[in-house]
Parts: sequence; structure tokens; C-alpha cells
Amino acid sequence: MDAVPAPDRPTFPEGYGLPASTDGLLEWAQVEPRLRESLHFWICSVRPDGRPHSVPRWGVWLEGRFFYDGAPTTRHTRNVERNPAVTLTLESGTEVVIVEGESHATRADPDRLGTRLAEAFGKYADSGYLPGPDSWSGEDGGGLRVVTPQLVLAWFAFPTDCTRFTFGRP
Repeated sequence: MDAVPAPDRPTFPEGYGLPASTDGLLEWAQVEPRLRESLHFWICSVRPDGRPHSVPRWGVWLEGRFFYDGAPTTRHTRNVERNPAVTLTLESGTEVVIVEGESHATRADPDRLGTRLAEAFGKYADSGYLPGPDSWSGEDGGGLRVVTPQLVLAWFAFPTDCTRFTFGRP
């Protein structure tokens, strides 16, 4: 999943001041590093009764997808097992990155993906979280989940650089 999505203008209601041209669109190379480097993310899922549920998460952007882990008994995991649609956002309200996609349970072989994940999760070592390459290889995948993006909205200088990136369906 390393294909670079093409940027275009999102559709906003009149009056938001979005430029009519594509001048000033962000490039994926400007957006993806923020996903890789961020320490704190928010994930919003949908409860069975349709109400939203937001939760802060640690996770890593690796190979064009967002990986995170947690107990399968959490409200969030129970929500996405029923309806995998999620929104993932970074903390900033001014340098905005919004990922829409689906969250699915997965596993990671310690000799392949597990090694890359453990290295990427190293950004949390100072906070006391340092999983090893075999952390996600068990039968339940150690609670590992992956968000595959379908759409990303981003802007760092609203409204002039508002950009939509569309990904192919998995």
C-alpha cells in the first residue's frame, strides 16, 4: 500500500473560500510525515446504536496504513468489529489531517511486519511502551488492528491548501 494518492480539491459548501483552481494543493509528501511522526491520534468509531465514540490512541503509520493495538474487549474494538468505518485524526485543529477508512484485526509475523512495527513503535519508548517484534504474532494478534485509508483530508493554511487524497479500495 505504498501508492501515492493524487490530490484534488474537496467539496465544501459555498462561502468557505476554497480556491476554484488546484493551485496550492498539498502534496502527499507534505502530509504523510505528520502521520508517521505524530504521537497522539484520535479514532472515532460508531456504536451499535449509531452514536459516535472517540478515543485517543497511540499508533504508527507504516506502509500507507495506521497500526494500533488494544484489548478486544474495549468499546472501540467492539464497535469496529460490528462496523469497521472509522475516522482517524491528529491532535492539531490548524494543521489538519483527517483519515477516513476501515479498521480490521490483523497479525504481524515477528520476522517481517512485526520487526518493522516494533521499530516504528519505538517512538513511544520514552513513555514506557516498547513492544517487541513478536507482540502481534499470537492467535489474537496481540490486539493489533490496521486502518486502511480510503480518503484523507488535509490543510495547513485553511482554506487555500485544502486537499483531498483518495485511495483505492482494499
